[in-house]
Amino acid sequence: MILEVEHVRASYAGVPALHDVSFGVEEGAVVSIIGSNGAGKTTTIRAISGQIRPDRGTIRFRGRRIDGEPVHRIAELGIAHVPEGRRLFGRLTVLQNLLVGSYTKRARAGEGEMLERVFGIFPRLRERAGQRAGTLSGGEQQMLAIGRGLMLRPAILMLDEPSLGIAPKLVDEIFATIRAIAGEGMTILLVEQNVRESLELADRAYVLQTGTTVLEGTGRELLGSDLVRQAYLGI
Repeated sequence: MILEVEHVRASYAGVPALHDVSFGVEEGAVVSIIGSNGAGKTTTIRAISGQIRPDRGTIRFRGRRIDGEPVHRIAELGIAHVPEGRRLFGRLTVLQNLLVGSYTKRARAGEGEMLERVFGIFPRLRERAGQRAGTLSGGEQQMLAIGRGLMLRPAILMLDEPSLGIAPKLVDEIFATIRAIAGEGMTILLVEQNVRESLELADRAYVLQTGTTVLEGTGRELLGSDLVRQAYLGI
Protein backbone atom coordinates (compact mmCIF):
# COMPACT_ATOMS: atom_id res chain seq x y z
CA MET A 1 0.00 0.00 0.00
CA ILE A 2 1.28 3.46 -0.89
CA LEU A 3 -1.22 5.10 1.50
CA GLU A 4 -2.82 3.64 4.63
CA VAL A 5 -5.45 5.45 6.70
CA GLU A 6 -6.31 3.60 9.90
CA HIS A 7 -9.10 4.47 12.37
CA VAL A 8 -8.73 8.21 11.88
CA ARG A 9 -10.80 10.59 13.96
CA ALA A 10 -10.65 14.33 13.34
CA SER A 11 -12.57 17.41 14.42
CA TYR A 12 -13.02 21.13 13.84
CA ALA A 13 -12.96 23.28 16.98
CA GLY A 14 -13.80 20.21 19.05
CA VAL A 15 -16.72 19.14 16.85
CA PRO A 16 -16.06 15.64 15.42
CA ALA A 17 -16.01 15.42 11.62
CA LEU A 18 -14.45 11.97 11.30
CA HIS A 19 -15.18 9.18 13.76
CA ASP A 20 -13.50 6.08 12.33
CA VAL A 21 -12.14 6.26 8.78
CA SER A 22 -9.97 3.47 7.42
CA PHE A 23 -8.89 2.62 3.88
CA GLY A 24 -5.86 1.83 1.77
CA VAL A 25 -4.57 2.90 -1.62
CA GLU A 26 -2.48 0.57 -3.77
CA GLU A 27 0.23 2.12 -5.91
CA GLY A 28 -1.00 2.75 -9.45
CA ALA A 29 -4.68 2.36 -8.48
CA VAL A 30 -7.64 4.71 -8.64
CA VAL A 31 -9.46 4.76 -5.29
CA SER A 32 -12.76 6.60 -4.89
CA ILE A 33 -14.37 7.82 -1.70
CA ILE A 34 -18.10 8.43 -1.92
CA GLY A 35 -20.72 9.64 0.53
CA SER A 36 -23.33 12.32 1.02
CA ASN A 37 -22.57 15.94 1.87
CA GLY A 38 -21.14 16.11 5.39
CA ALA A 39 -19.99 12.49 5.38
CA GLY A 40 -16.37 13.54 5.93
CA LYS A 41 -14.90 13.08 2.46
CA THR A 42 -13.17 16.46 2.20
CA THR A 43 -12.03 16.28 5.83
CA THR A 44 -10.38 12.95 5.06
CA ILE A 45 -8.44 14.45 2.17
CA ARG A 46 -7.44 17.44 4.29
CA ALA A 47 -6.18 15.15 7.06
CA ILE A 48 -3.98 13.29 4.58
CA SER A 49 -2.50 16.50 3.15
CA GLY A 50 -1.81 17.88 6.63
CA GLN A 51 -4.35 20.71 6.64
CA ILE A 52 -5.92 19.29 9.78
CA ARG A 53 -4.33 17.06 12.39
CA PRO A 54 -6.17 13.86 13.36
CA ASP A 55 -7.23 13.48 16.98
CA ARG A 56 -6.70 9.74 16.76
CA GLY A 57 -5.56 7.06 14.31
CA THR A 58 -2.66 6.88 11.86
CA ILE A 59 -1.91 7.89 8.28
CA ARG A 60 1.06 6.25 6.58
CA PHE A 61 2.61 7.02 3.22
CA ARG A 62 4.94 4.32 1.92
CA GLY A 63 5.17 3.00 5.46
CA ARG A 64 6.09 6.36 6.97
CA ARG A 65 3.70 7.91 9.44
CA ILE A 66 2.68 11.37 8.23
CA ASP A 67 -0.22 12.40 10.46
CA GLY A 68 0.98 15.46 12.31
CA GLU A 69 3.52 16.43 9.61
CA PRO A 70 3.21 19.98 8.19
CA VAL A 71 1.62 20.53 4.78
CA HIS A 72 4.85 21.41 2.97
CA ARG A 73 6.61 18.28 4.17
CA ILE A 74 3.76 16.05 3.05
CA ALA A 75 3.84 17.75 -0.36
CA GLU A 76 7.59 17.18 -0.58
CA LEU A 77 6.97 13.46 -0.12
CA GLY A 78 4.88 13.52 -3.29
CA ILE A 79 1.27 13.91 -2.12
CA ALA A 80 -0.59 16.48 -4.25
CA HIS A 81 -3.96 17.83 -3.11
CA VAL A 82 -6.24 19.42 -5.73
CA PRO A 83 -8.84 21.04 -3.47
CA GLU A 84 -12.56 21.46 -3.88
CA GLY A 85 -13.27 24.82 -5.50
CA ARG A 86 -9.90 24.83 -7.31
CA ARG A 87 -8.43 27.79 -5.31
CA LEU A 88 -6.37 29.22 -8.12
CA PHE A 89 -4.55 32.55 -8.08
CA GLY A 90 -7.02 34.41 -10.26
CA ARG A 91 -4.78 37.40 -11.01
CA LEU A 92 -1.84 35.23 -12.05
CA THR A 93 -1.57 33.75 -15.53
CA VAL A 94 -2.14 30.12 -16.36
CA LEU A 95 1.61 29.59 -16.66
CA GLN A 96 2.32 31.31 -13.35
CA ASN A 97 -0.28 29.15 -11.59
CA LEU A 98 1.32 26.01 -13.02
CA LEU A 99 4.80 27.06 -11.92
CA VAL A 100 3.47 27.67 -8.39
CA GLY A 101 2.76 23.94 -8.30
CA SER A 102 6.43 23.02 -8.69
CA TYR A 103 7.54 24.67 -5.47
CA THR A 104 9.27 21.68 -3.89
CA LYS A 105 12.90 20.80 -4.60
CA ARG A 106 11.80 17.46 -6.04
CA ALA A 107 9.36 19.13 -8.44
CA ARG A 108 11.68 21.95 -9.54
CA ALA A 109 14.24 19.43 -10.77
CA GLY A 110 11.87 18.29 -13.52
CA GLU A 111 9.80 21.46 -13.94
CA GLY A 112 10.27 21.92 -17.69
CA GLU A 113 9.56 18.29 -18.49
CA MET A 114 6.43 18.24 -16.34
CA LEU A 115 5.20 21.51 -17.82
CA GLU A 116 5.34 19.98 -21.28
CA ARG A 117 3.52 16.92 -20.00
CA VAL A 118 0.75 19.07 -18.51
CA PHE A 119 0.41 21.02 -21.76
CA GLY A 120 0.21 17.70 -23.59
CA ILE A 121 -2.64 16.55 -21.35
CA PHE A 122 -4.39 19.92 -21.46
CA PRO A 123 -3.67 21.62 -24.84
CA ARG A 124 -6.11 24.37 -23.90
CA LEU A 125 -3.79 25.46 -21.10
CA ARG A 126 -0.94 25.92 -23.55
CA GLU A 127 -3.21 28.09 -25.70
CA ARG A 128 -4.10 30.21 -22.66
CA ALA A 129 -0.71 30.21 -20.94
CA GLY A 130 -0.58 34.01 -20.78
CA GLN A 131 -4.21 34.47 -19.77
CA ARG A 132 -5.22 35.28 -16.21
CA ALA A 133 -6.63 32.25 -14.42
CA GLY A 134 -9.63 34.20 -13.15
CA THR A 135 -10.87 34.72 -16.70
CA LEU A 136 -11.01 31.01 -17.57
CA SER A 137 -14.23 29.01 -17.70
CA GLY A 138 -15.02 26.66 -14.82
CA GLY A 139 -13.89 23.64 -16.81
CA GLU A 140 -10.65 25.30 -17.82
CA GLN A 141 -9.99 26.32 -14.23
CA GLN A 142 -10.42 22.71 -13.16
CA MET A 143 -7.96 21.61 -15.82
CA LEU A 144 -5.54 24.20 -14.47
CA ALA A 145 -6.04 23.01 -10.89
CA ILE A 146 -5.30 19.42 -11.90
CA GLY A 147 -2.34 20.57 -13.97
CA ARG A 148 -0.97 22.51 -11.00
CA GLY A 149 -1.26 19.35 -8.90
CA LEU A 150 0.65 17.38 -11.52
CA MET A 151 3.43 19.98 -11.50
CA LEU A 152 4.34 18.68 -8.04
CA ARG A 153 5.38 15.44 -9.79
CA PRO A 154 3.29 13.55 -7.26
CA ALA A 155 3.38 9.92 -6.27
CA ILE A 156 -0.33 10.23 -5.44
CA LEU A 157 -2.79 12.79 -6.81
CA MET A 158 -5.77 13.58 -4.55
CA LEU A 159 -8.73 15.15 -6.34
CA ASP A 160 -11.53 16.69 -4.29
CA GLU A 161 -14.79 17.10 -6.26
CA PRO A 162 -13.22 17.75 -9.68
CA SER A 163 -16.62 17.95 -11.44
CA LEU A 164 -18.18 20.38 -8.96
CA GLY A 165 -19.39 23.56 -10.67
CA ILE A 166 -18.41 22.33 -14.13
CA ALA A 167 -20.74 22.66 -17.12
CA PRO A 168 -22.25 19.22 -17.90
CA LYS A 169 -20.68 19.11 -21.36
CA LEU A 170 -17.21 19.39 -19.77
CA VAL A 171 -17.72 16.83 -17.00
CA ASP A 172 -17.10 13.93 -19.39
CA GLU A 173 -13.93 15.65 -20.56
CA ILE A 174 -12.66 15.99 -17.00
CA PHE A 175 -13.31 12.32 -16.27
CA ALA A 176 -11.71 11.26 -19.54
CA THR A 177 -8.63 13.22 -18.52
CA ILE A 178 -8.53 11.59 -15.08
CA ARG A 179 -8.85 8.21 -16.77
CA ALA A 180 -5.96 9.07 -19.10
CA ILE A 181 -3.75 10.21 -16.21
CA ALA A 182 -4.54 6.99 -14.35
CA GLY A 183 -3.71 5.04 -17.50
CA GLU A 184 -0.18 6.44 -17.34
CA GLY A 185 0.24 4.80 -13.93
CA MET A 186 -0.59 7.73 -11.63
CA THR A 187 -2.04 6.75 -8.25
CA ILE A 188 -5.26 8.70 -7.73
CA LEU A 189 -7.45 9.23 -4.67
CA LEU A 190 -10.76 10.66 -5.86
CA VAL A 191 -13.53 12.32 -3.86
CA GLU A 192 -16.43 13.00 -6.18
CA GLN A 193 -20.14 13.87 -6.04
CA ASN A 194 -20.79 12.06 -9.33
CA VAL A 195 -21.05 8.62 -7.78
CA ARG A 196 -21.60 6.58 -10.93
CA GLU A 197 -18.67 8.12 -12.80
CA SER A 198 -16.49 7.82 -9.71
CA LEU A 199 -17.22 4.13 -9.21
CA GLU A 200 -16.88 3.29 -12.89
CA LEU A 201 -13.40 4.80 -12.77
CA ALA A 202 -12.32 3.19 -9.49
CA ASP A 203 -10.26 0.07 -8.93
CA ARG A 204 -11.41 0.20 -5.32
CA ALA A 205 -13.91 2.38 -3.49
CA TYR A 206 -15.08 3.22 0.01
CA VAL A 207 -18.34 4.63 1.33
CA LEU A 208 -18.31 7.14 4.20
CA GLN A 209 -21.35 7.86 6.34
CA THR A 210 -21.22 10.37 9.20
CA GLY A 211 -17.44 10.22 9.33
CA THR A 212 -17.15 6.44 9.33
CA THR A 213 -16.12 3.93 6.67
CA VAL A 214 -19.16 1.69 6.27
CA LEU A 215 -18.57 -0.19 3.02
CA GLU A 216 -15.72 -1.06 0.67
CA GLY A 217 -15.18 -3.05 -2.50
CA THR A 218 -14.22 -2.72 -6.11
CA GLY A 219 -15.93 0.04 -8.05
CA ARG A 220 -18.02 -2.56 -9.86
CA GLU A 221 -19.04 -4.23 -6.59
CA LEU A 222 -20.24 -0.97 -5.08
CA LEU A 223 -22.17 -0.08 -8.23
CA GLY A 224 -24.14 -3.25 -7.57
CA SER A 225 -24.53 -2.65 -3.83
CA ASP A 226 -28.09 -2.10 -2.60
CA LEU A 227 -26.87 0.59 -0.19
CA VAL A 228 -25.14 2.54 -2.95
CA ARG A 229 -27.92 2.06 -5.47
CA GLN A 230 -30.60 3.26 -3.07
CA ALA A 231 -28.72 6.01 -1.23
CA TYR A 232 -26.61 7.51 -4.02
CA LEU A 233 -27.89 6.37 -7.39
CA GLY A 234 -31.61 6.72 -6.73
CA ILE A 235 -32.35 3.15 -7.83
